[in-house]
Amino acid sequence: MTTTVFAARRIVTLNPSIPTATHVAVRDGRVLGVGGAEMLNAFGPVVLDDRFAENVLLPGFVEGHGHAAAGQMWRMPYVGFFDRVAPDGTLWRGIKSIAELVSRLRQLEAALPEGAALLAWGFDPIYFEGPRLGLADLDAVSATRLIIVGHISGHIINVNSPVLAAAGFSADSNLDGLLRDATGRLTGELLGPAVMARAAREVPGWNDLRAFDVAGLRDFAGLARRVGVTTSTDLVNPMTASGEAALRAATSAEDFPIRLVPALSQRDYGIEAGIARLAALRASSTERLHFGLVKLVVDGSIQGFSARLRWPGYHNGAPNGMFYIAPAELEAIVEAYHKVGAILHIHTNGDEASELAVNAIERVLQHHPRPDHRHTLQHGQMIDAALFRRMAALGICANLFANHVYYWGDQHAAITMGPSRAQRLDACATALREGVRLAIHSDVPVTPLDPLFTAWCAAVRQTATGRVLGPAERISVAQAIHAITLGPAITLKLDHLIGSIDVGKFADFAVLDSNPLDGPAEALREVKVLGTILGGRVTA
Repeated sequence: MTTTVFAARRIVTLNPSIPTATHVAVRDGRVLGVGGAEMLNAFGPVVLDDRFAENVLLPGFVEGHGHAAAGQMWRMPYVGFFDRVAPDGTLWRGIKSIAELVSRLRQLEAALPEGAALLAWGFDPIYFEGPRLGLADLDAVSATRLIIVGHISGHIINVNSPVLAAAGFSADSNLDGLLRDATGRLTGELLGPAVMARAAREVPGWNDLRAFDVAGLRDFAGLARRVGVTTSTDLVNPMTASGEAALRAATSAEDFPIRLVPALSQRDYGIEAGIARLAALRASSTERLHFGLVKLVVDGSIQGFSARLRWPGYHNGAPNGMFYIAPAELEAIVEAYHKVGAILHIHTNGDEASELAVNAIERVLQHHPRPDHRHTLQHGQMIDAALFRRMAALGICANLFANHVYYWGDQHAAITMGPSRAQRLDACATALREGVRLAIHSDVPVTPLDPLFTAWCAAVRQTATGRVLGPAERISVAQAIHAITLGPAITLKLDHLIGSIDVGKFADFAVLDSNPLDGPAEALREVKVLGTILGGRVTA
């Protein structure tokens, strides 16, 4: 039984009893003691590991809203607006116009074998002036090959005419989510899971993104390790037999560098079948693979105009978005999973969707009280002070999409929310002031996984063009660090195991070149991650 003591210039514990230290003792993958040099003789013979003696240790970062499919997305070409780096280190330059997108797609199409579908991801038309991507654009790439271009939000795809035909969509189709032009013709833009899934079934390869494999999970874990993440959610997982097998195989490998917390996808099951599947999964959790979350998706994407907003709606006059779960059905779904002890993580981008979810939880709690349930609204981008107060009273947590301020803040101020409402986008300060337990996230692959950047977004609130959006909603550096460590651990109901450095918890640490608490908020994204330690083992 070996005891290892890690020495560091500073250890930031997030444990209020011992907030800082220089040594941490580890045995059997857990923290045995935290303090000073006395750790070297407090527990009998020890092995001193001083390779990080000049560095700083923090609790391993926790990504409370990520998607493990990020490891597999890069098997398709990226066509987003911002430059991105793939897991293999390849730099993909951003697309800055529809014409540039079409040009890149033509190059990709020319290299494909006959019969293969052309699949790409990361597109977002809100950054471009002029007409949106349409059928004519994609048909100009190929009028015979099946083409899908996925939007970065994951809530919208563009397809060409062969895909529309294969899915049976026509001008006479009476389905929500089929976008039309002023003459009533289909544009090839499909909004929401129903029409997207119908099209995807006809296109080989697209649905493979939901069929997890070990290689993709390892790629995702590699991304996480490089930015200090030791625990991540996979916050919507269909939990197929093959996907579960891949999760178990990947996380059981000794060198797998993170813990995974998948969330059962509610929309992939009827209520009874979903509850049965959840029960079987929960009974077989491991230290590196923890089940118990259920993901509900109530609305779509704000920048995709498919989120549900309260009055006055979209600033540019676009019609209101879509409910992915019928309002009349939401309470019954919440009640069923709540009664069996599930932790519900509920996607609500627009404030109308957030209010609907809070109403449903409130009514369920009246009939089925459950102390410390930790149901969490995910994204919750337009929640206001009044709704945060209700959430605090009901014990509902919030995991806000702080990265949105940087990536879409300018567009929300100018197009979707307008200059006033955009000030409360991802209102972290108000959430904390009203007593809501708070986490912040990247929604990887929607935005890059990098918790220190996410903390910077919440503390600085600077958009991509350099403006400060909602300065009153800035939070302190200490609050931002809490929101990427102990905050998400609380929303996952795993704060007894992760999120801080304390006796009995997993010995999961992020190794940094400097202490983020010593510098200004503006310096958060400059702090370097040097490595991670998972269960007392230095990862590679």
